[in-house]
Amino acid sequence: MRLPHRVTLTVALLAAALPVPAAAASAAPSQAALAQIEERVYVESGVDSNGDGRLDRIAIDIARPSTGGPFPVVFEQSPYRNGLANAANHGVNVSALPQENLFSLVPGAPPTAGAGVAVARPVPDLPDWYDDYFVPKGYAVVLGHSLGTGASEGCPTSGDMQETRATTAVVDWLNGRARGFSASGAPVTASWSTGNVGMIGISYNGTLPNMAATTGVAGLKAIVPIAAISSWYDYYRADGLVVAPGGYQGEDADVLARAVLDRTDCTSRINQIEADQDRITGDWKQFWADRDYVGKADKVTAGVFVIHGQADWNVKGRHYAQWWDALRAADVPRKIWLHNGGHGTTSRTDYRATVERWFEYFLKGIDNGILTTPRAEVQFRDGTWRQYTDWPNPAAAEAVFKLDAASGTAPGGLTLGTPAGTSAQQFTDNGRTSTATTLVANPDSANGNRLVYRTGNLANAVTLTGSPRVSLRLAVTNRNDANVTALLVDYGGTGTSTTPVVVTRGWIDPQNRNSRATSEKVVQGTEYTLNFAMQPKDHVFAAGHRIGLVVISTDYDYTLRPPAGAVLRLNPAASTLTIAQTGLATGNDYAISVSPTAGATNPGGTLSATVTTAVTSGSGQNVALSAAGLPAGVTATFNPSTVAAGGTSALTLSTTASVTPGTYPITVTGTGTSATRTAVYTLTVNGAGGCRATNPADVAIPDAGAAVESTITISGCPGTASASSTAEVHIVHPYRGDLVVSLVAPDGTSYSLSNRSGGSADDIHQTYPVNLSGETANGTWRLRVQDAAAADVGRIDTWTLTVGP
Repeated sequence: MRLPHRVTLTVALLAAALPVPAAAASAAPSQAALAQIEERVYVESGVDSNGDGRLDRIAIDIARPSTGGPFPVVFEQSPYRNGLANAANHGVNVSALPQENLFSLVPGAPPTAGAGVAVARPVPDLPDWYDDYFVPKGYAVVLGHSLGTGASEGCPTSGDMQETRATTAVVDWLNGRARGFSASGAPVTASWSTGNVGMIGISYNGTLPNMAATTGVAGLKAIVPIAAISSWYDYYRADGLVVAPGGYQGEDADVLARAVLDRTDCTSRINQIEADQDRITGDWKQFWADRDYVGKADKVTAGVFVIHGQADWNVKGRHYAQWWDALRAADVPRKIWLHNGGHGTTSRTDYRATVERWFEYFLKGIDNGILTTPRAEVQFRDGTWRQYTDWPNPAAAEAVFKLDAASGTAPGGLTLGTPAGTSAQQFTDNGRTSTATTLVANPDSANGNRLVYRTGNLANAVTLTGSPRVSLRLAVTNRNDANVTALLVDYGGTGTSTTPVVVTRGWIDPQNRNSRATSEKVVQGTEYTLNFAMQPKDHVFAAGHRIGLVVISTDYDYTLRPPAGAVLRLNPAASTLTIAQTGLATGNDYAISVSPTAGATNPGGTLSATVTTAVTSGSGQNVALSAAGLPAGVTATFNPSTVAAGGTSALTLSTTASVTPGTYPITVTGTGTSATRTAVYTLTVNGAGGCRATNPADVAIPDAGAAVESTITISGCPGTASASSTAEVHIVHPYRGDLVVSLVAPDGTSYSLSNRSGGSADDIHQTYPVNLSGETANGTWRLRVQDAAAADVGRIDTWTLTVGP
């Protein structure tokens, strides 16, 4: 089912009737064989949203059993009954952030709104399973047309109290408290209704239940909001910044109203929405307070079953997190499922049956045990579900990472102990042309357009739950304001080619550092503390991976995009990252890693690597280094042999001419005063010295990722390489047309061997002739391989280089 990009969840307000035992309900007649009655009714609301002097009438379509009753009601309200119109989004490439002109001491360039982009919105398939499923089970189903949309009168108001009251009017009519009419104007009553109503919906259709529930309307007993908004401010704004729902850059509340509009007399009303929403300051104002449901959760008396996707970047995770917290504070009966998908409902096979149990308990009063099931269930990326007594996981503990920066340019660290360095660092915004995915890549290299901080390789899997928080001590040095974005990233271990995963993100306007409701001047070069939360996420950082924090300015897919060039300076000594987690070691602990993680040499040669340690919790400790698994003829030396946790040591592996060729895993062990940690270095000894050598060590090739390399060191080959040199390459891969393969000489010159040739055939087993007559034979040669397309993975199996006769 294609879903509209914004569907709000409805919240049920009134407490459920006292449940009766399931056995007592068993006498109710089955409705499975009964025919359905379908009818259209127009319910008189209590609002006149278009100002024509007549109370707006709300169209509803009803399906109910033809005999028996009265029946409880499953109700979905929607603005999408007639689909969506084209509506021009606001421009997001701006000549300057519009809020830069708010304060006159340091004038900024005037903001320029870019041209709107007409976007055809998806037309959702209406949820056609409700009547098919619920009517045979003894429910009536009502599909409503939201205010100013479909066959309803009035003007759409994008989530305010007028739209809310137009929704609760339907609940009132089902309870005999409002008037209803047929198409001819004849009065119609809901004598077939018990008055017990449950609301359900996805996206905007799910937000409307939340809205209705916060009014305390009598008769609304239960809601199932799916991918639903809890505060419209957090849909279109973030701590003072203008942001976009995922995939709809430039949309705002006025665009939404124009997209769902089915009237011709609402221009002035929607123009007022455009003015009141304020795309200049991004501040919280009365407009947004009128569209906030979190602050009204204490009026909710219905049972609330929240369903939301953790990969939903349209209705972002903050919506379910703050709604859930508010429901807990109000002691509302509740249940939550967080699946691993995006903007929509879960694919669980028990989805419909569980929704039915929720409605059965609250609407029919049947004690079916639904409230004794786990309150919170969370699905992780691998598809597995975990059950908790609440959410976030109550067993989690907070970990506060300090930022560690040894220099002004090098990537920094995250530590639970004492940072080894506190150098100020700065970067230049380039977000108009670089996406977050691009900016988080290569975490072990400096990048002038971002700052990156990483833990050491994790000794154990660490499970994140809830909303990470950052406190950044930051200055904008050359502009009146700038976007600030924090990204939490899952990085592979040191020296690996694992593709980074942006786990979650958050945004803030430095002008709103003290309040989302009030903008304050940003003085160039002055440091401010920015405290803000990222979107919630439950995620497992695997053992051996690293937790990363990346700080950028413009987030291409979400924020407004000013020209590049804003310079931001970060003070790591006064900055932190806080996560709720399970799995991090407690007490004094450290991590150890080796970079690079592998190397090859001819007999008699030497290899060098760097052993890095990092404090992961508590205080530092002295760590003695040693190596095991060395074959005869190989020695390992460390300089220094003992380091303070957080320090590094140079590892040298020396081979003799008599060492047996082969591949050997060398275990590097750190023995500390309170912990022992290990890392592995893979040593390959080539054949006897000369003009030919082989590296048989496997190297994984990531899917559509960065290039990987396998090395061969040639020694004892006189003079230059031969014009008739060859590279014998064996790569295991199910689609060799994805691969770009090259040979890189010791001086860095690259020779193309295969550039995405071979189509869909498997593997590469080929000897390539290469004219290397311009290269010195001796030195380290690299076979470089990149998978340039998605869907497959493979490995370098072995390769042999011959550079002489």
